[in-house]
Amino acid sequence: MWTLTGFADEISPDLEKQLETLAQESMGYMELRSVRNTNVLDLTDDELDRVRSSTSQRGIRISSIGSPIGKVPVTDPFGPHLERFRRALYAADVMGAPYVRIFSFFVPEGEEPEQYREEVIDRLGIMAGEAEDSGVTLLHENEKEIYGDIPSRCLDILAGVGSPALRAAWDAANFVQCGVSPYKEGYASLRPYIVYVHVKDALTGSDTVVPAGEGDGQWPETLSALRASGFDGFFSLEPHLASAGTYSGFSGPELFRKATGAFKELLRGQGMEWA
Repeated sequence: MWTLTGFADEISPDLEKQLETLAQESMGYMELRSVRNTNVLDLTDDELDRVRSSTSQRGIRISSIGSPIGKVPVTDPFGPHLERFRRALYAADVMGAPYVRIFSFFVPEGEEPEQYREEVIDRLGIMAGEAEDSGVTLLHENEKEIYGDIPSRCLDILAGVGSPALRAAWDAANFVQCGVSPYKEGYASLRPYIVYVHVKDALTGSDTVVPAGEGDGQWPETLSALRASGFDGFFSLEPHLASAGTYSGFSGPELFRKATGAFKELLRGQGMEWA
């Protein structure tokens, strides 16, 4: 049994519309990234409490805090960003979320990522230590233009930090956009760390994002391998079908449902049940 969740702000800025669409898709979880175009880390304590109340009343639980932590230049001072990271841990505690999504910092254009390796691993190590203390697991998302953009550097981060509180969120579309064949070139090495999967796809040679199975993300092979390995984590819909930006994407209700339907067809093809 695999569990579906999704970046609900891909549906609408309005929380009630988000929850309504999730209910229509029989999804009992959501990934909290923003509400009313306000990032989760910028919601006040009262606003977080209201979100928790609304989701609880609808029977929707939070699978992860979709934070933007680590989506800043690695050359920026770390102290202020660490404080912002602590807000993400607080949001996870309030919402009862077991995971917080993070990134591994933008590398200056034209510079070699390897020269920032020690700084990246030191920063993620500090965050992982605080996550261990809080009981939250951090999900490193592979993303273009950050240190951990390709499988080898993702593995370097995860093994280098060596914390049980730092694991991988597998994003096939992001790998495709970095010129990587996800399953062929990354799955085997990263599988020991994969506990969460982002559901979107992309076409090689462009930034075009498409529903899962319609691009070059090697979804059938990956799903088959995940099933064989006993994976039982979350699959988070992040369609980006209407727009895709550095910090968020948008699909709208109809395209979100289209993306969800496409992924369910892939699961049916694998003979997999989901909740």
